[in-house]
Amino acid sequence: MNENRVPRREAEPPPQQRRTEMRVRPTGPIVPSANVSGHALMCVIAIMSFLACLTLGGVSMVRATAQSWQSQISREITIQIKPDDKLDMEKALADARDLALTFNGTTGGNIIDRAATARLLEPWLGEGLDLDELPVPRLVVITIDENNPPDFAAMRQALTETIPQAFLDDHRTWVDRLVAMANTTAMIGTGVLVLVFSAMVLTVVFATRGALSGNRHIVEVLHFVGAEAGFVASEFQKHFLRISLKGAGAGGLLAALSFAIASFWQSRTLATPETDQATALFGTFAIGYTGYLGIFAIIVVIALLTTLTARLTVMRTIYEIDLIRSDPGRTDTYQG
Repeated sequence: MNENRVPRREAEPPPQQRRTEMRVRPTGPIVPSANVSGHALMCVIAIMSFLACLTLGGVSMVRATAQSWQSQISREITIQIKPDDKLDMEKALADARDLALTFNGTTGGNIIDRAATARLLEPWLGEGLDLDELPVPRLVVITIDENNPPDFAAMRQALTETIPQAFLDDHRTWVDRLVAMANTTAMIGTGVLVLVFSAMVLTVVFATRGALSGNRHIVEVLHFVGAEAGFVASEFQKHFLRISLKGAGAGGLLAALSFAIASFWQSRTLATPETDQATALFGTFAIGYTGYLGIFAIIVVIALLTTLTARLTVMRTIYEIDLIRSDPGRTDTYQG
C-alpha cells in the first residue's frame, strides 16, 4: 500500500442558485385618491365654505357696528343752550357743564366751541359762517356712565331753573330707534346666515352622494369579496374626510384672508373719504377672534357633515345590495 498516495478530494457540491426575492407590488388605495368627482366635490365644498364664512363674518361686523352705535349714543347726553340777547353764552355754557357734573353718573363734560359748531353746520350752511349773525344754539356734551346713569329728570329741572334757555337731550328717542334697528339688522343677518348655511348643508350632502354614486362599483366589489360593511364605510369616510378638509380649509382660509386684507387696507387708509364712509356704514372690517373661531367651526362642521354623509351613503348602498341579493326580482331599490 502506497503511503504517499494523495488523498481523494471530495466532489464539491454544485453551487446553489440564489433564490429570487419576491417583490410585493405596492398596493394602491381602495378608493381612488384623485378622480373627477373628487375634485368637483372639493371645489363645491370650498365655494360653499367661503360663502358661509363670508356671511358669518358680515353678520358679526353688522352686530358689532350696531352695538357700537348704540353704545356711543348711550354714553353721551347733550345740553343745548339757545342764544338770547341778555345771556352771556360762554358763562352759561360753563355753568351748564359744571351743574351737570355735580350729578352722580356723569364722568366728563365738553363745551363745543364756536369753530366746532361752525364745522357741524358747514354741510348745510356752507363755509365762512358767522355765528353772531344767526341764532345758532350752542352745545355741551356730557359723558355719562352707561351702567349707572344720572337722574335725567332732576338734571333737566335743575338746568331749567338755573338757565331757562337750556334744554337737556338724553337721546332716549334715538337710542330706542337704534336698538330697534340693531335688533332688526341682527335678525336679518341671522336669517341670511341660516339660509346660506342650509344651502351649504344641502349642497355638500348632495355633492357627496353624487361623488359616491360614481364609486358604487367599488363598494359592490369590496362587498362581494367579503369585506365588512364597517371596513368599506371607514375607507370611504377617510377619503371624503380628506377631501372635505382640503375644500373647507381652502374656503375658510380664503375668507379669513379676505377679512384680514380688508382690515389692513382700512388701517392704512384712515382719514380718507372712502375709508370714512365705509367705516361709518360697516364699521371696522376686523372680525376679532370670535369671527375666526366661527370660521374654524364652519370648517369642522363641513368636514363632519361630509364624512357622516359618506358613511351613511355607503351603508345604505351595501344594504341595497344585500336586499337585491336576497330578492333578485326586486330592482326598484337598486335603480332608485
